[in-house]
Amino acid sequence: MKFGVFQVSRKGGREKNEDRMGYCYTRDSALFALADGMGGHPEGEMAAQIALQVLAARFQEQAQPRLDDPLVFLRDGVAAAHQQLLSYAEERKLGDTPRTTIVACVTQSGQAYWAHCGDSRLYWVRAGELLARTRDHSYSELQEALGRHMERVNRNVLFTCLGSPGRPMVDQQGPLPLAAGDRLLLCSDGLWGQLADQEIVHQLATRELHDAVPDLVESALRHGGAKCDNVTVLALEWEGEEGVVEAVSTRSSGESAYATTIQAAVLDQWDRRTELSEDEMNRQVDEINATIRRVQNRG
Repeated sequence: MKFGVFQVSRKGGREKNEDRMGYCYTRDSALFALADGMGGHPEGEMAAQIALQVLAARFQEQAQPRLDDPLVFLRDGVAAAHQQLLSYAEERKLGDTPRTTIVACVTQSGQAYWAHCGDSRLYWVRAGELLARTRDHSYSELQEALGRHMERVNRNVLFTCLGSPGRPMVDQQGPLPLAAGDRLLLCSDGLWGQLADQEIVHQLATRELHDAVPDLVESALRHGGAKCDNVTVLALEWEGEEGVVEAVSTRSSGESAYATTIQAAVLDQWDRRTELSEDEMNRQVDEINATIRRVQNRG
């Protein structure tokens, strides 16, 4: 299995960057995930990080070296992340629960599977054409799907997310057969909220990932201006069994070999411009590590 991957996260005009992203892989399976912590609720950055850590820990446990059923993994993993957020709020006696969107994709045996909750999106592009994209769990997208147009509907108002009091709504797709050269892009609403789908697809289809992804992010930040949301993108190019040299190669890995960017990226993804004290950063990192240990111990 080989794939090329490129990821970027940039802070917009917000106080902090609450987006998180990363990927994990064995020689036969890979997980790509992105979460956008929700403003207006406490510790959005922790919600996003915890969601990704839960998925990564479960992937490490279950991908030996492939998942038995990727759709079941995604369904149960997202549900576990939701429950972990409720437990996190209860343990700390928070007045409100940290909340986040999530979009996650598994590639395995030449097929793609994905799940999402909220308005973080996945785009699937082949030969310059948009084959599919996720549909946001927002009132504006719901009205559009029903063929209605309501100018006063705020696109940022979601009717489901992880960490909400009610059971989250999770949409899933797959298995969908991948072809060499297919590109999958996961992004927060900071990207698609500023750029039309046509622009995202065109850039993704006509340029190398290492050029297209950062330019899309910069373009979204320019369009958004001083009040732009954070912009986070994770994109991959599927190369099948015989990919290009630049792609991540997992064919030579051992049966139990596992790699991830999620846990290692805790400090790397932290925006240094936020006004967090060293003690506060250490406290949050300790809480993340404690969450990882709890998930792993539950097996």
